[in-house]
Amino acid sequence: MSTLGHLMDRSRVRYPSSEAAMSTQTTDLVLLEDLESNGKASGLAPRDREALQAVADWINDFILEPNDELGRPGPVCPFMPTSVERRTMWLAPEHIGGGSAAHVVELMNSYKRRLLDVGSPDGGDTDYDVITVVFTDLPADRAQDVFDDVLGEIAVPSYVEDGIVFGPFYNGNQATAIYNNGFRPFQSPVPFIFVRHGVVSDWKFFVDQEEWLTLWARRFGEQGVDALAAELRRHPWNSRRD
Repeated sequence: MSTLGHLMDRSRVRYPSSEAAMSTQTTDLVLLEDLESNGKASGLAPRDREALQAVADWINDFILEPNDELGRPGPVCPFMPTSVERRTMWLAPEHIGGGSAAHVVELMNSYKRRLLDVGSPDGGDTDYDVITVVFTDLPADRAQDVFDDVLGEIAVPSYVEDGIVFGPFYNGNQATAIYNNGFRPFQSPVPFIFVRHGVVSDWKFFVDQEEWLTLWARRFGEQGVDALAAELRRHPWNSRRD
């Protein structure tokens, strides 16, 4: 899932160099099973562990499950079950503290580099690799402004240069599902941004955003044309009409 399209209309945000230089350190990555008793996450601060557990429960109970409001069969996110099964979906707790959006820009760039460095453990594709950066101290009513500023800065260059996409989730996110504009599946119990590799099926998120669709077409070329043709073949677009 991704909600990047709406960010294309926002102006790029530039921050003073003193803010951009704020130090940042990515935390250890946590798998869902690490949240079990005496798991790897047992040493986390209680607030961080509770936030990660809330996101993990939401993923298990909502994201991995089908939903009648989705408008298509299958789980809410078609990629996440494979990511969880492969153990390539990681959680990472982070704090925004008194920092600005510029600090979050630095954090997300760090996680982008980390995802690019991970690679696939079995030498296969990395389409199912995703890092979910959970901001355990960010109030939901601040999340939209912070995340919009952050992604307005990094979303386009990250996609153009590295093929990386980001997805913001928070309580109150009004972005809708592709097949049902009355369903809002991006409302998580704790604000987070996921980091993943772009995939050819992302055109469904970009089809109404001309600039994003152009960037997608440049990245996927002939493979993208094949994907669109396959979608068209499922619809009676060339049926004869009397």
